[in-house]
Amino acid sequence: MFSAASLSGARQQFSCIFRRDILFYLVEDVAAIVSSSTATSHFRSFTPHKFIQPRTYSTPRHLSRVPSVSSSGFLQMQRSNIFGSQSILRNWLHARYISNASVELRTDSDVVRFSLSKTDDINTTTKSRKKKVMSKKAKVNELRFYRLKAKKKMNSPNPEVRIRYKLEKAKRKETWLIEKLRKFDMPMPPAETFDPEILTEEERHYLKRTGERKKHYVPVGRRGVFGGVVLNMHLHWKNHETVKVICKPCQPGKIHEYTEELARLSKGIVIDIMPNNTIIFYRGKNYVQPKVMSPPDTLSKAKALEKYRYEQSLEHTSQFIERLEKELEEYHHHVAKFKKRKEGATEDAKIPLPRL
Repeated sequence: MFSAASLSGARQQFSCIFRRDILFYLVEDVAAIVSSSTATSHFRSFTPHKFIQPRTYSTPRHLSRVPSVSSSGFLQMQRSNIFGSQSILRNWLHARYISNASVELRTDSDVVRFSLSKTDDINTTTKSRKKKVMSKKAKVNELRFYRLKAKKKMNSPNPEVRIRYKLEKAKRKETWLIEKLRKFDMPMPPAETFDPEILTEEERHYLKRTGERKKHYVPVGRRGVFGGVVLNMHLHWKNHETVKVICKPCQPGKIHEYTEELARLSKGIVIDIMPNNTIIFYRGKNYVQPKVMSPPDTLSKAKALEKYRYEQSLEHTSQFIERLEKELEEYHHHVAKFKKRKEGATEDAKIPLPRL
C-alpha cells in the first residue's frame, strides 16, 4: 500500500500508457522520482508483465515467460527505446490481447485508478452496420397481425368503423392504380405541319356511300387505340380507298377521342361518324404507304390490354368510393336524427304532468 503523501507527490509525474502498435512508458521528472524511496519501491513492485495482463482471472501461457524488469533496467530500456520495434511486441503479445485503447494510471484524489481511452487511429475504419433482415417467421407473424387487425375492423359492431375501413382501403387502391396508369402515358410528339386535302360535298357523299356498302372493317375493342389498329388501317388502304373502324364496346363520348387519335396516327381523313359507333376514314388522293405502318409512339397489344384492366379497376374503385361516402353520410344523418329524437324524448319526460 502507498501512503497518501507519496501518492500526492508523484501525482501527474507518473503515467503509464500501453498501445497496440508501440508499447512505451512515459516518465516525467525521472530524477525526482528515482531519488525518492517511495518511487523506487513503486517501480520495484511494478513489472510490465503484470501490468499487461488482460482483464481475466488466469494468465495466458505465452505471457508467463515474460521476464520481470527492475527499476534500473526499466529506466535503461526506456532510454534506449528497446521496445520501439513492433516485432518484439508482436512476439510478446498475441493480437487477441491487444486493442487500440490506451491504459493510463491515474492518481487523482489519492486513489490509484486505471483508465482506458481510445486513441484516434486514422487507419481504423468504422464498420458499417448491416441492415437487419427479418426472418421468414417474423414476416409471417407481421402479416398475421395485420390480417387480424383488418378482420377486427371488418367485424366491428360499429357501422362507422366498417365503412371507414373500406373507404380507406379503396382510396389506397385508387392511388395505387393512378400511379400504375402513369407508366402507360405515351409522350405526345410535336404536331406535323401538312396541307390537308380539301374535299367537295359530292366527293364526301360518294366516299360515305362507298364506305357504308363495303364489308371490310377494322375493330377497336377493349384495348382501345394501339399500334395494331393503325397497322390494319394501312393494310386495308393498300387495296381500298376507304375503311370502316367499328368501336365495340365503346363508352359514351369515347368515339370522338378514338377519331382524333386515329386521324393523328394514320394521317387519314374522317368522312363520317355514324350513330352505331362506326367511323369512316379516307386514305387521301396522294396516299403513300409508310415504311413503318405501326407508329413507334403507341402501346403494344399486351400493354394496351394491361392499361385497359387498370382503367376498368380504377373506374369500379371510384364508383365504390362514391357509394361508401354516400353510406357514411346517410349514417351520420341517421345518428344525428336519432340523437335529436332522443333529446326531445328526455325533454318531454322532464315536463311535469298537470294534476287532475
